[in-house]
Amino acid sequence: MEGLLTLWRDTGLANFELGQMIMMAVGAGLLFLAIARGYEPLLLLPIGFGCILANIPMAGFTEEGGVLWYIYYIGIETGIFPLLIFMGVGAMTDFGALIANPKMLFLGASAQFGIFATLFGAIALNVVPGFEFSLADASAIAIIGGADGPTAIFLASKLAPELLGAIAVAAYSYMALVPIIQPPIMKALTTSKEREIVMEQLRHVSKREKIIFPLAVLFLTILFLPAATPLVGMFCLGNLMRESGVVDRLSSTAQNELINIVTIFLGLAVGSKLSAESFLSVETLGILALGAVAFSIGTASGVMMAKVMGRFSKSPINPLLGAAGVSAVPMAARVVNKVGLEANPHNFLLMHAMGPNVAGVLGSAVAAGILLAIVGG
Repeated sequence: MEGLLTLWRDTGLANFELGQMIMMAVGAGLLFLAIARGYEPLLLLPIGFGCILANIPMAGFTEEGGVLWYIYYIGIETGIFPLLIFMGVGAMTDFGALIANPKMLFLGASAQFGIFATLFGAIALNVVPGFEFSLADASAIAIIGGADGPTAIFLASKLAPELLGAIAVAAYSYMALVPIIQPPIMKALTTSKEREIVMEQLRHVSKREKIIFPLAVLFLTILFLPAATPLVGMFCLGNLMRESGVVDRLSSTAQNELINIVTIFLGLAVGSKLSAESFLSVETLGILALGAVAFSIGTASGVMMAKVMGRFSKSPINPLLGAAGVSAVPMAARVVNKVGLEANPHNFLLMHAMGPNVAGVLGSAVAAGILLAIVGG
């Protein structure tokens, strides 16, 4: 009889807690979104599975010496995984649309307004019982508004590692929900006539310009915001490998094998932080709500900036392009193109939208650098 009791105590059934079951259901929900809905499957699938593993009682996945503990320590706590992801994204990014129309930098910058608006919102939540966000916590939460998962993870790992799970899930969830969240905001802030505006064809961008651009971006970052150089530098390295044309093997590896391997481990590491004891709290709900506000404000501010620019520009600017300023590449650009085609079947905005879209990647990295320099310092 004693042996049977000992065997029972060693089973998962005898050790499951309600919070663990809830979080495993959350993990299953993320798997559903990834598999059935196709929402950011490359990250939501490993995050969801990591969440399930992290909440298995007595398995020791997240305890010191466990496989998820090692993955998190090696890749997230050191900040390596987000930087490698940025290098891969840089290798996959074509800056041609932004170089051809540099005014789009303003749209990428304006879409980051959601980050700083949410920073004050997170601080303001401290008046509500149950919320105790420090300035570092608020800064890490605010970066969700940039719709850039690696940047959110990088900043959270530096400023608020205890909130990493909630911030990462919020960032990637809202990135996945771009096709649902953005169109109503875009349509509410524009008229049908504005959405029908056809952009002028972009000029041809030479190879020399594409090679010089990442070097110039890195140089300016070194001069004015060194704290952002880890993210911007890796991004520019990946892009230079792509555009130089002399290291095709390295560029291909960064775009495929390397980024795929890192994505698997990054997702598992984020999922490892979704344990019941750290995730099920009122602060987590506040983070999810603030993330939605940040993303919405970023979308709206981008659209409004595009409308302002259109009034003073000699060439027409479709205000929908402002929504691509959030750095959900390339999904935000595709959403802009889709809404534009709904208004005018001959209005192809995809290449134009890639300008503010990649500007948003740089904008979110710069915003993270600013927050890290001010708060982390």
